[in-house]
Amino acid sequence: MMTLKASVNYHVQSHEAQAFQFDVDGISGNLVAPELVPTQVNVKDNRDHGSDINFANDGITFVTQPSVVTEFDEDRAWQPAYDQEIQTLLAQEINAQEVIVFDHTVRIDDQGSARQPARNVHNDYSPDGANQRLVNLVGKERAKTFQEGAFAFVNVWRPISPVVTTSPLGFIYPTSMDNEDWMTIDLVYPDRKGEILGVAANPKHEWFYQSNMRSDEVVIFNVYDNQGRPYLAHSALDIVGQSDATAPRMSIEIRTLVRFA
Repeated sequence: MMTLKASVNYHVQSHEAQAFQFDVDGISGNLVAPELVPTQVNVKDNRDHGSDINFANDGITFVTQPSVVTEFDEDRAWQPAYDQEIQTLLAQEINAQEVIVFDHTVRIDDQGSARQPARNVHNDYSPDGANQRLVNLVGKERAKTFQEGAFAFVNVWRPISPVVTTSPLGFIYPTSMDNEDWMTIDLVYPDRKGEILGVAANPKHEWFYQSNMRSDEVVIFNVYDNQGRPYLAHSALDIVGQSDATAPRMSIEIRTLVRFA
């Protein structure tokens, strides 16, 4: 498995509350307190070893899944068809019984983009943040039904540029994480508050990604699971030697709430 070097931005443990504060549209995030430290890490290319990783054990899987959607325009006319594809995909790949698609984020690695790749090492939900988001999505009464059974928050990430050659999405093997690496970071919106998990640097971390992902490939990864399945710390990677590529990374990430049988 080929190993490369990449730069990531780790969080720093602090006794003070840390937060990202967002504007009214939830687009522009401003650092309120978190300190980020650029760190060079070794990253393994999973391209030829995809079968070694599976969702049941590792909380992540890479699959080939072409889409009928080729243009992700701001008018969102594509959304119903793409949501149906995501629901079918998660039923097939992770045995989801019910899939609620609730967020669609197109990211472009360009200074003029309102949504650039997230370059802080994080996971999208803390346990408290996940359960609060569950209530926000389905209401208190239905949330109890989810909590009494098996549910998860699962992301589906796809390139929408022909091939991703810069700022690919990288992950840390869950088995290389220590509990002390995690920290709670508040997300403060005008109308609500959430929590994510920031990640502190640890030389034990084993990073991996899949090189040159195409628009017919997706990565499905867990960000919270009430049954104890691993969830993935992740970040965009600035791989050494790839910063001069002319085509910026374009991608879409879908956030879903999943209920299992």
